[in-house]
Amino acid sequence: MPRSLDFEYLLTPNGLEHRRRVHMDDAGRIRSIEAAGEDGFDARFAIPGMPNAHSHVFQRAMAGFAEAKAGDDTFWSWRRHMYRLAAVLTPDDLYAIARRAYADMLAAGFTSVAEFHYIHHSPDDETSGRMGRAVTEAARDAGIRQVFLPVYYRQGGFGKAASAEQGRFLHPTPESFGEFLSQFTDVTCGIAPHSLRAVPAAELGRLVEVAEAVLGKSFPIHMHVAEQLPEVSECQKHHGARPVTVLANSVDLDSRWNIVHATHADEDERALIINSGARVVLCPLTEAYLGDGLFEAGAYMRGGGQWGIGSDSNVRIDAIEELRVLEYGQRLARRQRACLADASGLGLPLWQHAAGGGAEALQIDAGVVQPGRFADFVTLDLAAPALAGVAPDRVMDAWVTAGSRQDIAAVYVGGKMLAGPAGISGASDVASDYSRVMKSVNERMRAL
Repeated sequence: MPRSLDFEYLLTPNGLEHRRRVHMDDAGRIRSIEAAGEDGFDARFAIPGMPNAHSHVFQRAMAGFAEAKAGDDTFWSWRRHMYRLAAVLTPDDLYAIARRAYADMLAAGFTSVAEFHYIHHSPDDETSGRMGRAVTEAARDAGIRQVFLPVYYRQGGFGKAASAEQGRFLHPTPESFGEFLSQFTDVTCGIAPHSLRAVPAAELGRLVEVAEAVLGKSFPIHMHVAEQLPEVSECQKHHGARPVTVLANSVDLDSRWNIVHATHADEDERALIINSGARVVLCPLTEAYLGDGLFEAGAYMRGGGQWGIGSDSNVRIDAIEELRVLEYGQRLARRQRACLADASGLGLPLWQHAAGGGAEALQIDAGVVQPGRFADFVTLDLAAPALAGVAPDRVMDAWVTAGSRQDIAAVYVGGKMLAGPAGISGASDVASDYSRVMKSVNERMRAL
């Protein structure tokens, strides 16, 4: 691995800097940044790698499912198809699917991932952790930096018993979940109480205590909150309050907490998130794919709210497209342009805020190009059609409005190139394993 990399343009907290050399240590962290020469660059244009702050990696296998019209199609009808997929997956299936998805993430500009993992039990109902190991080993083999988030899933709705379809997700008590969590102390972990509909609010405090006994005091906590309108109304009926308020009344909401989606959080709830130091994780492609609705991102960001992005369902994996859909959704809702831009433009602040906020959501030293952080970079091909001839200070604007993952030249994790002009190492084997597994999974799903 090279001990230094030279970039013609490098995006740092100081903005877009010209001719910079990045020195790295043996752990893949940035040691220093100094002036570079005028030629011999490793890449022309480099930005910090994007943390993927929310992933259900097994849902990569959902691409092409659940698109035929079948009545009043919503998130809830899609969920039934997702349960069918979850029911048939083995650890070997999950490894092949995750390995392919993580390779796609790297090629798309994601250099780390928070894996919100809830298929815990193997098909024979044992709880050895083999399903979890499938995704942690896939991340290791792909080379992507992973924060593993085992999910606590306890019930089937507000005050409702879990269904048979949810059986592979369940832990009966916070204590049993703690025993499961203790199997993964050799990897970087946080926890993920699934949602207020799947976790009794009264158990959240105890869940955090159990996790602290295993992981210590510092770890990320991720939770789906206010994703769907029926969820909000059912929460109000059951608790007499809206979801974010119920959460804040149940735990010490602080910077460890990451509110995934928050699509239907109202103005007071958004202010509560901001004032607590928590952040939201937005998944624009998946929120559009599922017809969830639109988060009021402009007001939240103007209020100083922290945020990151995630690929969630993974049927489409493209970091810059997540940001484009985020911005274009706001434009459609408000019938205005440049809704999330600042004086520097659109693409640059969106990428910087999402990368920095995503790193905070994962509690990792990444997302920002500065000494002490991991040397995670995405470099762009300035000869690509969307970027050719564009002035350097407008490259990010051109990319977010006109480009895609195809414009990425290379991706580095800890200073090591994992995606480049030759593609991902071992890509043909990853693709063939995925194709083989998907044929088998399709056959088993048809048999249900």
